[in-house]
Amino acid sequence: MMRMALWAVGCAALALTPVSEAAAGKRYQASITRTTYGIPHIEARTWQGVGYGVAYAYAEDNLCLLAEEFATVAGTRSLHFGPEGKAVLGFQEVDNLSSDIFFRAMIDLPALREGAKAQSPAAQLLSEGYVAGYNRFLKDAGADGIPAECRGKPWVRAITQDDILRLNEKLVLQASSLALAGGIANAAPPGPAQPKVSLALPRPGGLGLGSNGWAFGGDATADGRGLVIGNPHFPWHGPNRFWQMHVTGPDGYDAMGVGLAGTPIPALGFNRDVAWTHTVTAARHFTMYQLAIDPADPTRYLVDGKSVAMEPRSVTVPMPDGTPAVTRVLYSTRFGPVLVAPESGITWNAAMAFAMRDANRGNNRAIDTWVRIGQAKNVGEIKAAVSDTLGIPWVNTIAADRNGDALHADVTAVPNVSADKIKTCSTPISGLFASLATLLDGARTACDWDVAAGTPAPGLMPASDQAATIRRDYLTNSNDSYWLSNPRSPHPALSPILGKHASELTLRTRSNFTETEAMLADGKVDHARAKALAFGNKSLAADLVVGEIAVLCTLAAEPSDSVTRGCAAMADWDRRFDTDSRGAALFRVFWPKVARMAGLWQVPFDPADPVNTPRALAIDGPKGEKLLAALGEAVAQLDTAGVAPDAAWGSVQQWPVGERRIPIHGGPGEAGVLNMQEARRIPGGPLAPVHGTSYIQIVGFDDAGPVADAILSYSQSTDPASPHFADQTAAYAVKQWHRLPFAAKAIRAEAISKKRKISE
Repeated sequence: MMRMALWAVGCAALALTPVSEAAAGKRYQASITRTTYGIPHIEARTWQGVGYGVAYAYAEDNLCLLAEEFATVAGTRSLHFGPEGKAVLGFQEVDNLSSDIFFRAMIDLPALREGAKAQSPAAQLLSEGYVAGYNRFLKDAGADGIPAECRGKPWVRAITQDDILRLNEKLVLQASSLALAGGIANAAPPGPAQPKVSLALPRPGGLGLGSNGWAFGGDATADGRGLVIGNPHFPWHGPNRFWQMHVTGPDGYDAMGVGLAGTPIPALGFNRDVAWTHTVTAARHFTMYQLAIDPADPTRYLVDGKSVAMEPRSVTVPMPDGTPAVTRVLYSTRFGPVLVAPESGITWNAAMAFAMRDANRGNNRAIDTWVRIGQAKNVGEIKAAVSDTLGIPWVNTIAADRNGDALHADVTAVPNVSADKIKTCSTPISGLFASLATLLDGARTACDWDVAAGTPAPGLMPASDQAATIRRDYLTNSNDSYWLSNPRSPHPALSPILGKHASELTLRTRSNFTETEAMLADGKVDHARAKALAFGNKSLAADLVVGEIAVLCTLAAEPSDSVTRGCAAMADWDRRFDTDSRGAALFRVFWPKVARMAGLWQVPFDPADPVNTPRALAIDGPKGEKLLAALGEAVAQLDTAGVAPDAAWGSVQQWPVGERRIPIHGGPGEAGVLNMQEARRIPGGPLAPVHGTSYIQIVGFDDAGPVADAILSYSQSTDPASPHFADQTAAYAVKQWHRLPFAAKAIRAEAISKKRKISE
C-alpha cells in the first residue's frame, strides 16, 4: 500500500507542473496520461522527449526488473547476486558468473559507440532521452519511492548511454549468441584448467521461442480492410515481458503497442494505417566454424594452411563480500568467439575447436527499423523498412493495412550463406550438427560469408534473397519456416540458413492452418471471429488421437484401474484447454509420453499435403499396448501430484497473486494449442504459466483510424504493490478483451489519471 500511495502522490505532484515550463527551453519534455489497466499514452514533440517519457513510465511499472537488466549487461550479477545465482539470458537461465564473463567479453563498447553514430538522429535521440527519463524517475522516486523488491540495493543506480548500448546488444542477440553464452564464457584451451561445462546446442524450439501471427487481407475480411491478430508467446517472468505503450511523437509518429525492457517505442503494434506483429523466425542467425588447431599451439588455428593466432581477452569479474575477483581468458577468431557445448560434441582439443559468427552482433539498426514501421502507411513501406535496414534481429514481420494488403516478411539479419556454400564448405562432421546449426569449414577463407553489395553490414544476406510475400487473402506464421505461410502458395526453396523447405510442420502450425481455414469457410473474418480463433484453445493433437484412444479403451481386455480412469476422463474431455475443460490435465501429461513414439502414425508426412499429414494413430498390436500403458502412467503421475484425471483445467493451471489463484486457459503448443501456455508446477502450488500467450492484439481499421482489441495476459507491472500487477490477468482469465483508446477523445474518456508533464 505504501508503494501505491507514493505512486499516487508522485502523479499528483507532476500534474501540477506548470504548462509554461514547456516553453522554458527544457531539453526533455513529455506528457503521460494513464488509461484503463495503467496503459501510458506518452506525448512529446521531440524524439528525445519520447524516450524520456517512455523510460519514466516504464520505470514506474517495472523499475526493479529494468535495474536488474542494467546490472546483467554490465557484468555485475556475481557482485550483487552471487556467482551461483541465475540470470535470464534470452529465453533461458545461466549462472551469474558465466553471464558476467559473457557480457564483459562480448560487449565491445568502443565498437557499439562507433556504430551508434551511424544510427538515424531519431534513434540517437530516443536513446539519449531514455537515459534521462530513467534517471529522472530515480530522482523523483527518492530512496523511499523505490519498490520494496529493490529498495536500497546498490544495483539500482543512474545509467549512461553505455548501459543502453549494452542492453540493445543483449536484445538483438536473444536468439543467437545468448543461447550459447555459457559455452562462450567457459571455453578454454585443452588442459587441466578447462572448466567443466554441461551444455548442448539448443534444439529447434528448445529455447521455448514461440508466437502466432495472422495478417488478413481485404479478400478475407468482412469490411475489405486489413486485419492483424498478434499472439506472441513470451515469458511471464523476467526481462522479456511485454509492456504496453502509446507514443505520439515528432514527424507524424503515432503508434501503440508493446515493447520489451529498454525499448523506447512499440516494437509490435499499430498506427492509423497499419498493424504488425512478430513471430520468432526459423532462420539461423549465426554459423559455426570448425577450426583446425595448429599442432604446436592450441590457441592457434590454420586458415589456408597458415597458422593464425587467436585473440585472447582477459576478463575479470568482481565477487561479493571481499571474495577475490575471478579472471578468465577467452579467445576469439576471425569468425568470432570460441565456444564449447560438450553434450553436443562441441569441444576444444588439440586437433579441433569451434567458433561462431553472429549476424546480429553489433546490429544497432533495430530501433531505426521500428521507427520506420511505426511511421508506415501501408505494408509496402513496412517491407521496405525491414529490407533496407536488415535491422529486424530474429523475428518474422506479419502486417496488414487499411487498404486490405497483407504481408509476411521473413527478412532479418542472417548470414549470407547459400545452399551451395553450405554444401561446398561442409566438413566431415557437418551433417552431425545439421539439425542444430550450420557448420562451415574454418580452415578456408572461401568459407567466409559472402559479401553482397548494398547491405548495411558485410556478410548479411540481402533481402532480395529472403522471403517476403504480399497477398489479399491471408498470411500466417507459427514459427515454422518461410516455405508455408499460406497453404495455397508454398514459397520456392531458399538457402537452408532461412529454414527447412517442404518439411513436416509442427502441430501448432498445422492447427493454425486448420482453424484459420475452418473459420474462413464459415465466413469472412471480423473482430468476433478473430477473438474466437485466438482463444479457441483447441488441441489438434487431441483431435488426431483421442478417437483412436477411445477405440483402444474398448478393446482392452483387463485394463488396470489407472487405464480405466484414464479412458473415462479422455472420453468426457472436450479436447480443449479452457478453464472448465475436464481431461486437459491428463492429456498434458499423456501426450509428451507418446508424441515421439516410433511408428506413431499410419499416414506419414507428405509435402504435398503438409497440413493434414502425418495422421491416423497406429493402434495395432504392441503399439496400442504402449499407448494404453502411457495413459496409465499419466494417470499415476497425476495421482502423485494430487490431481484427478478429470480435474477442471482451471483448477490445475493458475496464476498466484498473493493468496488468490487466477485460473488460466491455454495449453501446450506441442499439443497443437494455438493459445500456448507452457507451465511449471510451483512447489506446493499449482501449475503456473512460465511462457506463452502474452500480449494479444486484434487490429482492424475504420474511416477514423485503428480499431484494436487487446489484452496483456500477465499485466503491466511487476511490482506487487501496483494496481496493475494482475488486473489484466484477471481479464485474460475470463477472455475479456479491451478496446484500446487511440484517438485523443477516447484517451480522455478512459483516463484514470490527469495528464502529467515532466521536463528538465
